Amino acid sequence: MDTRCARPDALPAVATVAPSADSSAPVPTSASTSAPASAPVPVPAPVPVPSGGQRPAVTELRLSAFKSHRNAVFALGPLTLFRGPSGSGKSSALQAYGALARLAGGDTLEEALAIVDGGPAACVPQQARPDAQGRRGFRIGCTVEGPLGPVRLDVAVQAEPELRIVGERMTAAGRTLLSTALRDPGRRAVEAAWHTAGAVPVTRAPLPDDRLGTALLPLRVAGKTAGQRLVLDAAEQVVVALRSVFACDPRPELMRMPAAAGDGLLRGSCDNAAAVLGRTRHECATRHAALVAAVGAGCSVPVDELAVRELGDGLVRALLERRSGAATPLEWLADGELRYLALCLVLMTGPGVLDMDPAAEVLQARQTLTVLADGFDRCLDARQARELLALAVRMGERGHVRLVGAVQGGTDSAVDPALPGISVVDLGGES
Repeated sequence: MDTRCARPDALPAVATVAPSADSSAPVPTSASTSAPASAPVPVPAPVPVPSGGQRPAVTELRLSAFKSHRNAVFALGPLTLFRGPSGSGKSSALQAYGALARLAGGDTLEEALAIVDGGPAACVPQQARPDAQGRRGFRIGCTVEGPLGPVRLDVAVQAEPELRIVGERMTAAGRTLLSTALRDPGRRAVEAAWHTAGAVPVTRAPLPDDRLGTALLPLRVAGKTAGQRLVLDAAEQVVVALRSVFACDPRPELMRMPAAAGDGLLRGSCDNAAAVLGRTRHECATRHAALVAAVGAGCSVPVDELAVRELGDGLVRALLERRSGAATPLEWLADGELRYLALCLVLMTGPGVLDMDPAAEVLQARQTLTVLADGFDRCLDARQARELLALAVRMGERGHVRLVGAVQGGTDSAVDPALPGISVVDLGGES
């Protein structure tokens, strides 16, 4: 089904917004930018455990103006697949999600947008024309469901001529809890205002213009009033959901190379899968046995064990072993089998085995890992895709893993959109 729809933008256009007449609720604005020395950048504070039993999760992605997307709203379930031909905007949606996740983790704008080919300028819609000062930008946002209910975050970014956040807004419980705006183009800061509900209804302070204000609030809000505690709860819910993201696109050509034995955190390319298999094999026999069974369902040869052998010089290789005594080195597998094995490993191991920076202050039992899998069905046949999706559905039913993937559309797709438990965003030929 196509979940796109037009709706009013949460933030005004980057290059055409005037300051709001209501000083208690600043509206994002941009102006010509100079570049004085940057102010010291604070580091995001630890994130406390959200109250309540519901695990925070991103349930909606908004691309108000991002690449080929305009006024696009996508509902995200436990397993969501963006489907469409090349150029339809599948990867763009995952890149926007990934950029929000990096910003929530404390990355600068430049660091967060490094995942986009072409950098910040490539995020600006091609039809967006610069204003008189040569300014162009983009707008993205999301909704996070959790103990507090839905919390909306929207961000307006100026990509040209200088990269900076020109507006951010976080809303929940019918209130604007945080808003920022670029008031003085000569300063590398935005004016932030957050809900207080005390003797002073709104607190104002400058924040860096290259960081997500929501992630910095725990450093600035004391939590002394009910309004401040509401702001902190909303910010924590958003940050916890966005930080627990692992972007994964296995690279078979790299997986065939030996891996360093001590390299035990799986990277997004899965090039060190052999070392990680060696670690997981000894850490939990039950989980390892389940992984062996899952891998065997998608390989052309029987699999009774996933073994790891030392090669010397601190390197290891992985093998598929069978009771008959024969063994198949990982590098002998086809591309589809390697990608299948890697994605099984990601879905079944969790944050503790992945090279990522989740909210460490939150118990893993209270977190939901979100896997971003661009090209999810690349090189997979229909059987492998079906087995992987069934595995993702089972893991999602436990509440610990969510999957947002991009797959090919049309007759070339190995994914059956009618499989139960899957939400399909059909982009068709346009975005």
